[in-house]
Amino acid sequence: MDSISDIHYHDMASPVGTLRLVADPHGLREIRFEQERHPKRVYPDWIEIGKPDASAPIAAARQQLDEYFAGSRQQFDLPLCPLGTPFQREVWQELARIPYGITISYGELARRIDKPLAVRAVGAANGRNPLPIVLPCHRVVGSDGSLTGFGGGLPRKRFLLTLEDRIARGDLFG
Repeated sequence: MDSISDIHYHDMASPVGTLRLVADPHGLREIRFEQERHPKRVYPDWIEIGKPDASAPIAAARQQLDEYFAGSRQQFDLPLCPLGTPFQREVWQELARIPYGITISYGELARRIDKPLAVRAVGAANGRNPLPIVLPCHRVVGSDGSLTGFGGGLPRKRFLLTLEDRIARGDLFG
C-alpha cells in the first residue's frame, strides 16, 4: 500500500460547489463536497497540486466531471482506487451499473447484489461511497421514490438527478 504522502488532491469548481478530488498514483480515491453531512478527516501529509494535469488520475477526473456537468458525459471511465470493505466495494460496483437518468431503491440495490435482506447495510455502504457522482449513489432513492440521504446534502442530490433527467430527455435548456 502506498504511504499517505503519495496522496494528492485538487479542488475544482462545479455547479454543486467545490469538489475535492483525491488520488494516489493508482487512481481516484475520493470526491469530497465542500460541505458534507459527515465531514471526513483531512490529512496534513496530502499534497495539494495547483494544476490538475500534475496528476493523471485527477486530470482525467476533472475533465470527465466537467463533461458530466456540461451534459456530454453519461458514464465515467476512470482509474478508481476507493478504500472500503469487500461488502462496501460490492455495493459501490453495483452503483456504477445504475444507468444515467435512472433511479432505483435501496431495496432494489440490495436485490441486485443478491442480498435482499441487507437493505440497511446496503444503505450504510451507499452512504460511505467515497466517489459520489462517479459511483452514482445519488441515483438511489427511498422505496416510495423520495429523496433520502446523500453525503453532499439533498439539494445537491436533487440537482444531480434533475441534471440527468433533463439531459436524458434531451431538454438542453432546462
